[in-house]
Amino acid sequence: MKRYHVTTFGCQMNEHDSERMKGMLESIGYAEAPDPDAADLILFNTCSIREAADSKFLAHLGHAKRRKRERPDVVIGVGGCWAQSVKDEVFQKFPFVDVAFGPGQVHKLAEFLTSESLTAQGYFEFEGFAGDLPEKRAREFQGWVQISVGCNMKCSYCIVPSTRGRDVARPLQTLVADVERMASEGVTEVTLLGQNVNAYGRDLHRRGFTPATFAQLLEAIDAIDGIERIRYTSPHPQDMKEDVARAHAELSALCEHVHLPLQSGSSRLLKAMRRTYTRERYLDRVALLREHVPDVALTTDIIVGFPGETDEDFEQTLSLCEEVAYDGAFTFVYSPRRDTEAADFPDQVPHEVKVERMDRLVETIQRNAHERAQRFVGRTLEVLVEGPSRKDPTRLRGRSRHNKVVNFVGLAQPGDYVHVEIERATSQTLTGEESLLARATGGAAALAR
Repeated sequence: MKRYHVTTFGCQMNEHDSERMKGMLESIGYAEAPDPDAADLILFNTCSIREAADSKFLAHLGHAKRRKRERPDVVIGVGGCWAQSVKDEVFQKFPFVDVAFGPGQVHKLAEFLTSESLTAQGYFEFEGFAGDLPEKRAREFQGWVQISVGCNMKCSYCIVPSTRGRDVARPLQTLVADVERMASEGVTEVTLLGQNVNAYGRDLHRRGFTPATFAQLLEAIDAIDGIERIRYTSPHPQDMKEDVARAHAELSALCEHVHLPLQSGSSRLLKAMRRTYTRERYLDRVALLREHVPDVALTTDIIVGFPGETDEDFEQTLSLCEEVAYDGAFTFVYSPRRDTEAADFPDQVPHEVKVERMDRLVETIQRNAHERAQRFVGRTLEVLVEGPSRKDPTRLRGRSRHNKVVNFVGLAQPGDYVHVEIERATSQTLTGEESLLARATGGAAALAR
């Protein structure tokens, strides 16, 4: 039996695509290898959103090249956004690569591997959703669900439209059937994935499918027996409407967590980024969410050092972060990406200025996140157990509905839902002990406190 090894870079959509690659490979007779050196197929699922992912991938590719020199029969494949972004030169620059494919051509990998002649091939035109392929889930009780691919936004710093194309949605009936199948296989938590999830469904009628909105999709999945939690990423502030905020208040499975990308607190800079909303509009969306779900956990993405960012622009980002008081944030130093408008903007910010601003931003985010986390101390939270704690194997690790990591003492197994009495909180994690009262009473007594 031939063996494969997949190395994944980048976002949750790439994690989902890799699970589909693994499922597809095992459906044609491959088995997973523990490391690249033990594999007959060395596969990379790449990201091109951030420079760090590019650099890390190229280092791994260099190792694969050396492995190919030792074993010429090893097949090397490169998929994902980076492959799509350099599609015209990938084989010229890296002649040892056997197959390359974009995010819309994952299924072509199986076609290539089962063909009679393994001559180098590249596949880059969108033909189908990775979400339609078999999957091999990292955890049997958690599943990714690709609801759409691509993005119609024109953010000046972002390479996604050129690597994943325009927004195309999967039909609602297909998604419901997909989640029903997952539930029958033991999945209890699903995460809906898309470049702009809350723009879901706008193309369905034009393509001959029953129209549906993102809020209607959430409602349909909430009604599926066995699904205890629904998460999604990433929404766009422009499309965060009241029906979705109301869904968070009304649907029992929809978690009290929203990742709402900001990028900058300066309206001037948001316009240069082509983000289609202002500082005021963003704060209005935050107020809308908190009106419907006062305890909602808000996380975000922020870029530091975008071209032309002044001290005043950055101070506006800091002041917005103080006002919103996020539960967490992914923060990034701006780096120019190929095929993006912003790469050619004047007034690039010096690296040392970016670093100084990043330090101040991280301090602000972590301080507020630590303060926000204290609201959980003394409460009993429902936690989905994921496995042992990474730092202390005598403890268990899981996540609350607010998407907070919880390390705790208990007797549960991965996949169990338990109630944990929270004793301490940092900006990143909560610590506590499983409630024996909740276990004895099915959780009702503990949560009623």
